[in-house]
Order: sequence, then C-alpha cells, then structure tokens
Amino acid sequence: MPQEFNMQEALKLAIETEKAVMYFYLNAAKQAKNDRARKVFETLASEEREHAEHFFPLYKGSDLGSFDVYIATPPTFESAMLHNLKKAVNSELREKDAMELALKEEEDLARSLEMTAQHIVDPLVRNVFERMAKETLNHYAVIESEYAHLMGMVHETDIDTFVRE
Repeated sequence: MPQEFNMQEALKLAIETEKAVMYFYLNAAKQAKNDRARKVFETLASEEREHAEHFFPLYKGSDLGSFDVYIATPPTFESAMLHNLKKAVNSELREKDAMELALKEEEDLARSLEMTAQHIVDPLVRNVFERMAKETLNHYAVIESEYAHLMGMVHETDIDTFVRE
C-alpha cells in the first residue's frame, strides 16, 4: 500500500535520522580504546553530519532553528540505534560490540529505508529515502571492513598477499 510523506516530512525525518546516527557514532568514538576504531567512528559521525547538512537547507520548517545550534544539541528523535546504544553503554561497550551493534543497526536502517522508499509515490520524496539507504549501505561496508580488521580477519587490503601465498 502506498505510503505518503510530503517532501518536508521526508526531509525532517532524514535530518533527524542523520543526527541520531551521528550521535551514536560520536558516543562510540568516545568509548573506543583503539585509535583506529575511534577514527572510524569519528569519520562516520562526520559523514552523518554532512548528510544532515545536505538536507537541512532544503527543509523549509522553522522548528529546527539554525543548523549549528540544532546539530549541537542531543537528538530528541529516539532511533533504534540510540536506544540500543543506551542499553549497551550500561554494559561496558567495547569497539567490537559497538561495531557489531553498528553493523546490525545500519543494516536494519537500510532495509527500513528501502522498504519505505518502495511505498512512496512521489519520485522526489522516494529519492530522499533511496539516497539515505545508499549512504547507510556505504557505512555498513566501511564498518564491516574495519570490523574484519579489528577481529584479525583477512582484510581486503591483504587479499593480494594471501592470494599469492
């Protein structure tokens, strides 16, 4: 059954989602003891901020205020990622745990965005959700690669070495 968002609703949801995911990565970076993992989380947080900044000028509502003020305040939108992070923070969250949680949540978010996009009639609004899904899948790939490295698995940069041996 078609689901309809108007463009402004879609943009606001996109901005709120990007901010919530950014907040997740900032918190994961603060808790990371491994420098490489911390840098990955910081990079992902920065990219989420850029995604929100891309959508922000397109949103015509006045309820969010300026971008810098909005992005500096903790999210009020309770995403599944943030909810699961809050639970995980109560137990000592390690890089491995944060990456596993991020992989699961990015995969779930991408699937949800793709399903939502399939049910949207307006092609411009559908494009907002499809773009978010694509960016989410790109983050999944980055986290998956770093997780493999952290776990001592063969990393894609090592493939040539292992193929030749």
